[in-house]
Amino acid sequence: MEVVMKYCVIIPARYKSSRLLGKPLIKLAGIPMIIRTYQQCIKACSSELVYVATDDDRIREICEAKDIQVLMTSEGCLTGTDRIAECANQVDADVYINVQGDEPLFNPKDLEKLITEARNYPGEVLNGFCQINDEVPFRSSSIPKVVFRPDFRLLYMSRSPIPSNKEHGFEKAWRQICAYAFPKKALKDFASLGKKTTLENIEDIEILRFLELGWEVRMIQLSSDSIAVDTHEDIHRAESAIKERGL
Repeated sequence: MEVVMKYCVIIPARYKSSRLLGKPLIKLAGIPMIIRTYQQCIKACSSELVYVATDDDRIREICEAKDIQVLMTSEGCLTGTDRIAECANQVDADVYINVQGDEPLFNPKDLEKLITEARNYPGEVLNGFCQINDEVPFRSSSIPKVVFRPDFRLLYMSRSPIPSNKEHGFEKAWRQICAYAFPKKALKDFASLGKKTTLENIEDIEILRFLELGWEVRMIQLSSDSIAVDTHEDIHRAESAIKERGL
């Protein structure tokens, strides 16, 4: 029997990005990044289930002009996941799917898979990953690398190049895709701490807070279509991919 799961998709969008100010509103081939991410999500599920979460009126106005549901959150959110936790107080669901606002090329089939796996693993924290195929992203500090057990439970995530060998070489590696599924209790535990945990703070990777709090994180293999936009170089990469894919 299929598990009945009440879910919603929330896209956190912060204007004051430390690396790219106003990142959600940066236009990619003429369309703001946050709008592109939203358009990819509603290819996989009803628009009634999708929200943008922000603390900025500029983002809210752009979204509402496109009839996108917006959840306003406080400016004091430490991370995007803390923002999702605030949204859980506004929208009732069993599972909160988080697709980052800087994923304008997010594959809708990946969202469908994440929703399916959330049904298969109720009560678990899920996070996406894919394989790294060349050394450039392996060495990039802007890309979190993932190591996991044979059952795909997360062991650790780092901005450093892991796993590596004695010669610090690149053999095989995987990167995080910023799409998650959070049960309500996990979000409550995450936010109740009120501060970043030690490893989370050092690495600047919020999923590590779950590990440090004792939660298991199950990694879900997704496609490599995603291009997270964190730098000016990423903007050019994303625009090129948008044109190549006809999006």
